[in-house]
Amino acid sequence: MSVTGILPDREISGLFDAGRLASARPLDPDQIQPASLDLRLGETAYRVRASFLPGPGSLVSEKLDRLTLHEFSLAEGAVLETGCVYIVPLMETLALPADVSASANPKSSTGRLDIFTRVLTDNGVEFDKIAAGYNGPLYLEVSPRTFPILARAGSRLSQIRFRRGHSLLDETALSVLHEAQTLVASDEPNISNGGIALSIDLAGGENGLVGYRAKHHTGLVDVDRKGAFKVSDFWEPLYNHGAAELVLDPDEFYILVSREAVHVPPAYAAEMTPFDPLVGEFRVHYAGFFDPGFGHTAAGGTGSRAVLEVRSHEVPFILDHGQIVGRLVYEKMAAKPDALYGADLKSNYQGQALKLSKHFTAG
Repeated sequence: MSVTGILPDREISGLFDAGRLASARPLDPDQIQPASLDLRLGETAYRVRASFLPGPGSLVSEKLDRLTLHEFSLAEGAVLETGCVYIVPLMETLALPADVSASANPKSSTGRLDIFTRVLTDNGVEFDKIAAGYNGPLYLEVSPRTFPILARAGSRLSQIRFRRGHSLLDETALSVLHEAQTLVASDEPNISNGGIALSIDLAGGENGLVGYRAKHHTGLVDVDRKGAFKVSDFWEPLYNHGAAELVLDPDEFYILVSREAVHVPPAYAAEMTPFDPLVGEFRVHYAGFFDPGFGHTAAGGTGSRAVLEVRSHEVPFILDHGQIVGRLVYEKMAAKPDALYGADLKSNYQGQALKLSKHFTAG
């Protein structure tokens, strides 16, 4: 009998071998992650009037015929403007087994650039959710919110997880796992609503730095270039000047960090809930996947903070140091992955504290 849980790297590779996953061109060497697959933009993008879901009995291509304003090539790269909505067919297509479903999320670097992405499927009634047995193409909705971006065919903005059955840990199982392996560095963890709470760090380090607020009217960010852009050209640093609190201005974008260090043991995967109306009118963490080995000592993590992409809605909102801002939910892996997040993969954000995306360098 097949084991339930999130499929690890070697089983994702097996889906390709079995023809359950296909791609328009060979996989990149690092495209398969410990518990997910990076998805690549295809050759063509469509600017559309508005976001949409196809709904039952409807193909995404049919909606594109009606809603497209402009079609253009990504073969040599193209600029995606802020405030616009684009639909891009992805290189990867699915023919999932009847017992395997999937979910998608922006990659960490995508979330930290405030690029709003969601995966669509034919007949889909939810974003980022792929039904068990789905057979067809994948599309990515892309909407840069803060910085205009340069993207091209093959750029990787989103990732997909495959699961067999249901493997979410309930609160009892979470408590047992935390007791054994310390999921978050907290003397009294808040385990409720199916997850384990994370709070905000507004005390700051030695220099009092607590986060960054994105600047407006900046230059382009090339999503495929690492360490190519100055922090000071795109971000305003925020400091604790004596009051460990921060007023979130409506529709401003912030990079903050959790007070607790996070640990995802090798036999588990985790996900941050992006928005919890119980803790305030703001969204936290666009990019919610935490791979097996994140913060794991043996993988070079020794506990890693969760970097939070934060945007307030409607009204100004005051965050206080230690305030709960989100929850981590954990799932069992169907098997331990061959490679762990961190030392095995030279991952960008292992052992992190407050950290901007890989595109920026100080100076």
